[in-house]
Amino acid sequence: MRSLPLDKTIVTTTQPKVVLLAGGFGTRLAEETETKPKPMVEIGGHPILWHIMKHYGFHGFNEFVVALGYKGEAIKKFFVDYQNLHGDLTIDLVRGHMEREDQVHEPWVVHLVQTGHDVMTGGRIRRLRSQLEQQTFMVTYGDGVSNVNLQELLAYHRAHKRLATVTAVRPPARFGGIEFDGDFVSRFIEKSQIGEGWINGGFLVFEPGVFDYLDGDYNSLESDALERLAADRQLVAFRHEGFWQCMDTVRDKQFLERLWSDGHPPWRVWR
Repeated sequence: MRSLPLDKTIVTTTQPKVVLLAGGFGTRLAEETETKPKPMVEIGGHPILWHIMKHYGFHGFNEFVVALGYKGEAIKKFFVDYQNLHGDLTIDLVRGHMEREDQVHEPWVVHLVQTGHDVMTGGRIRRLRSQLEQQTFMVTYGDGVSNVNLQELLAYHRAHKRLATVTAVRPPARFGGIEFDGDFVSRFIEKSQIGEGWINGGFLVFEPGVFDYLDGDYNSLESDALERLAADRQLVAFRHEGFWQCMDTVRDKQFLERLWSDGHPPWRVWR
């Protein structure tokens, strides 16, 4: 077991950078990901990556490092065109002049970094070391939404003075339920966060010392680095009892679309 000086594990910073893992193939959502990377699959007309960034931005985290891989050019194009696509334009075709009106100004700084095509999650973070090794940083996946309080998560991480914190969530029940009144069905219950046990919901916080646990491109953040951190008692869990949902399948996408269409999606903490 490694012996780490706990007073040197935490690097204080006012606003950690946020790493968005956006390089996977999304094979279980192949109907959508044949033509685009999974983080660009839309919910309510916006890529799920946008929803995640809006969540972080609401809590004051506005500098992002997007770890690109599969079809990363689509994510680059989205940000290059962001203002033109989300504001009004006046185009003078005769003079070749364009004016932007009612521009959308997100307070974001976005670093788009190609981290390889076949690289695993731990390897992608390792390739970002030069941008992250001087400060606390946050990490999440590009396919899950939640209403976790990210400032509380960061405060919890700093209070425990360990190298890593993972947000633990209750997985959604796979199916809805039935309530009975004697032999009669009284009502159907929609699936909710009532699954058994806890799982890694993403929304992690790391100190630069985690790079000692990332060995190469084929290192898995989940099954390699986090397990080794846990064995060294350098991983703590922030339990989140609220909403969390990943988008692994078409059914998950449809579920999130229904929540958005209802007008009060539980992950929309911003206004």
